[in-house]
Amino acid sequence: MAGHSKWANIKHRKARQDKKRGAAFTKAVKKISSAARRGGGDPEMNAELRLCIEKAKAVNLPQDTIKRAILKATGQLEGVSYSDFTYEGYGAGGVAVYLEGSTDNKNRTVGNIRHAFAKHGGNLGENGCVAWMFNSMGIIEMMDDGVDVDALMEIALENGAEDFEHEDGSITIKSAPDDFPALRDAVIAAGHDDLITDEITMRSDTSVEPELSDVKQVLKMLDALEDDDDVENVYHNLELSDEVAAALEDDE
Repeated sequence: MAGHSKWANIKHRKARQDKKRGAAFTKAVKKISSAARRGGGDPEMNAELRLCIEKAKAVNLPQDTIKRAILKATGQLEGVSYSDFTYEGYGAGGVAVYLEGSTDNKNRTVGNIRHAFAKHGGNLGENGCVAWMFNSMGIIEMMDDGVDVDALMEIALENGAEDFEHEDGSITIKSAPDDFPALRDAVIAAGHDDLITDEITMRSDTSVEPELSDVKQVLKMLDALEDDDDVENVYHNLELSDEVAAALEDDE
């Protein structure tokens, strides 16, 4: 397979985020729910939740909606019983996919998820089939235009960064989840607020670079899964080769 550019992959992730910007409320609610499920519903005690609420307010998500998302995620919503779930499987071309969410009807949820996999050339797998590939971490990604890279690296390392990568016109900073809010605040305070990615997420240790036809199938599958109301997070190990990234840009 041809080589790949790290910046091409970051740019592609940004394009997908921009495409879904019309669903900013839905995305904010899902992030709040996920953070509350992992660390509890008190923002004072849950730094990730505090960050998600901050981002939700930035897109004008109503306070009542924020509160309802937290109550749902922590099982405090009266009259409805929600249970957490994770599902795992493979998309076309061997792309590993790991899902998190909560539902009040497991049969409905697994049926929808199984359909999304099958319709787009994937297969829903057994628990544990891909989870071992993914690690939870804080991620900051940005362009290196006009950035004093050495100074930024020093700030990052002083504020909890575990890894600092500079290549292909981009900068990637990684941290443990608990250290991420302080790291993000320090980077922004230093004047670097044009961040492409700034979140606690799951990234895989390994990646796959399928052919264009498989990539198109995987992207359709990811869209279907991300649009499901019960699914809060969709993680994968898809990497784009230079040729595939260029072809996708030509199709847009």
